Amino acid sequence: MTTLLLVSMLTGCGTAGTVKAPVGPELLSADKALIMPPPGGPSVLGVVQTQRTNATEQTVSLATNSSIPGQNYLKVSFIGGSQGSNTSMAPYRTVNEAALRREYAAAVPGVRMTRSNIYLQNAYGPFAYASGRSAGGDACLFGWQQIRSRSSGSGIGRDFGMVQMRLRLCDNRANESELLSVMYGYTLIGTFHGEIWNPFGSPSSGDPRIGQTGQPIYPAAQPSAQTFPFSYSRSQVDRSTTSAITRRGPAAPAAAPVLPVATTAAPAASSAPSDDAMVVPVPPPASHTAENAGRARVAVPSPDCIDAAPMSPVCSNPGDREAAH
Repeated sequence: MTTLLLVSMLTGCGTAGTVKAPVGPELLSADKALIMPPPGGPSVLGVVQTQRTNATEQTVSLATNSSIPGQNYLKVSFIGGSQGSNTSMAPYRTVNEAALRREYAAAVPGVRMTRSNIYLQNAYGPFAYASGRSAGGDACLFGWQQIRSRSSGSGIGRDFGMVQMRLRLCDNRANESELLSVMYGYTLIGTFHGEIWNPFGSPSSGDPRIGQTGQPIYPAAQPSAQTFPFSYSRSQVDRSTTSAITRRGPAAPAAAPVLPVATTAAPAASSAPSDDAMVVPVPPPASHTAENAGRARVAVPSPDCIDAAPMSPVCSNPGDREAAH
């Protein structure tokens, strides 16, 4: 017994003590983000990643310019395969309308959000969103998208990977179209290892007309895709310009336009106007004042002066030359 106790004590003293951090959310730099906003969109402030047994989740914090409580963000969850040693599992379920209403009610407190019923689709497939405007004029949008191919299939040929995406965006200098452009322009950087976890499905085939005889392809007059500008700078410029104009005060009134002068003679005093005729007063022509009459006139030299001597009497006095003509 004593020998066993002594061996245990020696074993404990010989073991190196290590400190292991608990598995939990991890703060990453912006270049480690698995999802990025479009160019010109809100800037990335930070990335928080949570590693689960079957998923990798990230919350990408975005720049926020709004009085609505909360932070703008892009959330993404790559579900499928073995991702980490954490015992927690990410739920593998499809989009639920009731759960989504609770999500955007909590994400955008105090703003009445209305779900859009229009079918929309970006480069990754269909998506949906809800939008609203606060009493202070802040525009808010909460968008969601589930990327999953052949969800109704089964067996070995089924793609098991899935990507869940969420966007919360509020801004007091943007409209709904500008906020919606983030749903069209964001980019997924993360990928799955293994073909069976592919959430995007098989790549689409090319144009069937390519290489075929009798199938001419002409250049398109205009691109078919519409672009929604999303830029804080444009709204800032508009606001600063408006403020500058307000501080400077109203601009000087423009000169009154000169009305055309009637060329017809005025009716005699004895003639009475017809009942169905509309008499429009015509302002009298502007009189030439003494100041206007005394203004210097521009003298244009005669072609005869080109070859004449500088002190020639024909060219020395333009007034006499004009009188002579």
